[in-house]
Amino acid sequence: MEHAVLREGLLIFIPVCLVTLFYYFNEPLLKWRDWLTFETITDFKNWNWSLLGTGLAISLGIGVIAVAIAYFCLYEHFKRTLHKQKIARMFISNRFMEKESVATDSVWGISDKKVIKKKITYFPRAYYQVKKGYIYVRIALDLSRFQNRYLELGEDMENGLYCDLVEREIEENFVCFKFLYDVRKNRIPIKDVEVKNGSINLMKHIEWKFDELPHMLIAGGTGGGKTYFILTMIDALLKSGADIRILDPKNSDLSDLGEVMPKGTVFSKGTGIMMTLRKAVEGMLQRSEDMKKMPNYKTGGNYADVGLQPVFIVFDEYVAFMEMLKREDQMKALEYMKQLVMLGRQMGYFLILAAQRPDAKYLADGIRDQFNFRVALGKMSESGYGMMFGDTDKNFIFKKIKGRGYVDAGTSVISEFYTPLVPKDYNFLEEIRHTINTQGALATAVASGNVATVGGVSEANDD
Repeated sequence: MEHAVLREGLLIFIPVCLVTLFYYFNEPLLKWRDWLTFETITDFKNWNWSLLGTGLAISLGIGVIAVAIAYFCLYEHFKRTLHKQKIARMFISNRFMEKESVATDSVWGISDKKVIKKKITYFPRAYYQVKKGYIYVRIALDLSRFQNRYLELGEDMENGLYCDLVEREIEENFVCFKFLYDVRKNRIPIKDVEVKNGSINLMKHIEWKFDELPHMLIAGGTGGGKTYFILTMIDALLKSGADIRILDPKNSDLSDLGEVMPKGTVFSKGTGIMMTLRKAVEGMLQRSEDMKKMPNYKTGGNYADVGLQPVFIVFDEYVAFMEMLKREDQMKALEYMKQLVMLGRQMGYFLILAAQRPDAKYLADGIRDQFNFRVALGKMSESGYGMMFGDTDKNFIFKKIKGRGYVDAGTSVISEFYTPLVPKDYNFLEEIRHTINTQGALATAVASGNVATVGGVSEANDD
């Protein structure tokens, strides 16, 4: 497999070239007895060099064109062959093999002459598979002296194959690396973002299962797409009927939602933010007591099992807010945050925390470890990535694409991420206003009795 692409190219080029030569020199070849004489062969000056050169050039050109056509028509096949070739070369260049010297007889037939050659006695067993848009590379764990090195090849293959490592799993006798090729094509438009069954899909292959992996941490500088990403999630969560509180201490883009959202749900001043955190903790603890009194409550169940809606607290510029507080207020805020992240999952209280840099100073006492879904958008420093994802060998690459970054979806594997696409003419304020008004009208219809339930879906009655 070391020269697999070249070999496949030659398998196309050589037959096409020979067929073209035969077709072009068809007539001279039929008269081969006439020119296959000593005089004709040695009479170079009288050879038709123009005809020979033209024929050779045409056959070579058609051969190259045939290879190019095959490459474009069978691009995926060639790409897979290239991947296999790179993996084979990785094994060879890292010397993941064993050789022994073997004495053989001379090819010239000299009986007393022995030639020493190297024979490969061990080479890694690896399997390459493409399935449902993912690339799986399995390397045999055969207890060789290279076994520990095999477990660390994920990053090398990720960079070399220009893929994104999604998962590494130890199987029986194998280590399996799961890659996603061309991650950007899995980006979804905002209209496809949906919340259902305790989960919100953010790419074709990535979803935030907040019921299982509560709390999201978002980091990103100016121009990275952080605000649009947060607005996209607010839009989708509101459409699902979730209860949302928005905290924007810098009084910037998210504070504009105060114009369309219900009163008492959007805050930008310190007093309102602290009050919201306090009431969220009180509401969470009260919900815990109320849930246990419900007839359909079962030990180990959560808010969704008893029919309650989730509560999301979207906190933008968290670090900037903490830096504005006095020491005493900082400790209060940290205590509220700690209770929410530690106890919120079962009661359905979830935090979406955003900051330019997730400074560990304000996410101490194990708070940061409770944010199971982490997204870093735009350009960040190495220390910024370290604050987000901890110690990692991931090679972070910046691409000037708005909404592009990296994500840890709770699997401890960092992969490339693209936020949902938002059209230029998409108006978040109007969309959210429409959602709030629709839900308000439905709630009024339910209260007045002008609503019917069909198959679990509420339908307003027309009078």
